[in-house]
Amino acid sequence: MNSQASRPGILLGYRFNPQFLEQLGKRGEMLGMMDRPHPDAIPANAGGKAEILVTTGSNGAGDTLLEALPRLRLISCIGTGYDGIDVAAMRRRGVRVTHSPGANASCVADLAMGLLIASTRRIAFGDRYIRAGRWDARGQGRYGRIGGLGGAKLGILGLGEIGLKVAKRAEAFDMQIGYHNRSKRTDVAYPYLDSAIALAQWSDHLMVALRADASNKHIINMELLEALGPRGHVVNISRGVAVDEVALAVALRDGVIEGAALDVFEREPIVHEPLKSLENIVLTPHLGGGTERATIAMTDMVLSNIDAFIAGQRLVSPIPELSDL
Repeated sequence: MNSQASRPGILLGYRFNPQFLEQLGKRGEMLGMMDRPHPDAIPANAGGKAEILVTTGSNGAGDTLLEALPRLRLISCIGTGYDGIDVAAMRRRGVRVTHSPGANASCVADLAMGLLIASTRRIAFGDRYIRAGRWDARGQGRYGRIGGLGGAKLGILGLGEIGLKVAKRAEAFDMQIGYHNRSKRTDVAYPYLDSAIALAQWSDHLMVALRADASNKHIINMELLEALGPRGHVVNISRGVAVDEVALAVALRDGVIEGAALDVFEREPIVHEPLKSLENIVLTPHLGGGTERATIAMTDMVLSNIDAFIAGQRLVSPIPELSDL
């Protein structure tokens, strides 16, 4: 962006915290917030002014929105994912896109391990068990078999930054690690399985840490759950679209797998209703990157990208597909 006397117009696609908004306001004219990525949601008088859109990758943006924002030149996504961004549309219109890779990876990996422990050790069930007054002298046998993590095989579906951090944490629990990616990594010694099904067959438990895109929709389906087996647990901390929630509910109900934990859902904040009634699943409301430390790291990266854009400098973290713009 060429230097201008006027400050760039900044449009929001998400409800951010006041501290971040204050920092954005120092860099441009704040034009308000859209509650969805659609022209009808653009605040009055913002369409012709917006040069920067700050949003989340899952909220996204496409051709329809860009047509109503003719001056838009930068979309800065908070967080790693940008699955809702129509990359082809951005290239056609010359709109640059940034994200925050790795900024929340440690915090997401922490929650991933917490969910795996909570599911396999039935922590949430135990909490409900006590609160319901069910713990008495005859209660021991009602808790079911618990395998524990030590020595178990953890399959990681998607060995990116988050997946690698999960692997390191799982190793500290004396777990064996295997993984499946689009391609085999040359920088790790973990065994590589050549398909998601093969990984599930190898694994005792499965961690879903995929980058969300159309090719991964419902990759966690009944066939894969059957391959994981009746003592298996599956944890999803990537994107909700990776899991067929209907199939998962049936698998949990019928004992196809032993347990599951989800931090993300296909139609957030809507959760497939049958999942809520099951005792063998742990549900959290997309908490993975929601720590103070992760939030600061992500917002700092967004601000750094905006500063570089305004100064006409190289962007700090463009998405790979548009790094040449």
